[in-house]
Amino acid sequence: MAAGNSARLMVEACSGAAGPTTLALVAAARQTGGRVACVVRGEDDVRASITALGEEAVNVEFVTAGDDAAGLLMGKYARADFVIVDCKMEGHERVLGAARAGSARIVVGYNAFCDGSWWRDGEREEMVLPIGEGLRVCRVVGEEKRRRRWVVRVDECTGEEHVFRIVNSQRKGIRV
Repeated sequence: MAAGNSARLMVEACSGAAGPTTLALVAAARQTGGRVACVVRGEDDVRASITALGEEAVNVEFVTAGDDAAGLLMGKYARADFVIVDCKMEGHERVLGAARAGSARIVVGYNAFCDGSWWRDGEREEMVLPIGEGLRVCRVVGEEKRRRRWVVRVDECTGEEHVFRIVNSQRKGIRV
């Protein structure tokens, strides 16, 4: 559930056929009520993915991108909540950059140690985890931050605890 409890669109960019990662996204989409899109290079990969996923293939929207997976992430899938990219994919740096430039909240690159590439950006929170062949997780921090804080007050007479969520809006006030 790395995509979060409210992820509506999860996109995977594969270097070949879809596999266990796609199945995990399908399971997460069931929990969130979202949908899964899998970007592959060509029709051969679509057929191999359908065979590999079996019955679960009907829950995945397959898209062939050729060499333009980055273009899809900037266009059709620009509003994705979660993007996962296979770093063995040719041109994965462009794909990761496109996902981070879009509105994706979480961007994950797996097989990150395969080519020794590193991506860094000061506006984003990033972690490199030594899981499998390397897992690079980037949380894209939105420009429109909404500040929230929780206030806890205890009623001295009854001992009841009251919890309030305070939301500070970023709206500009009207001056008279």
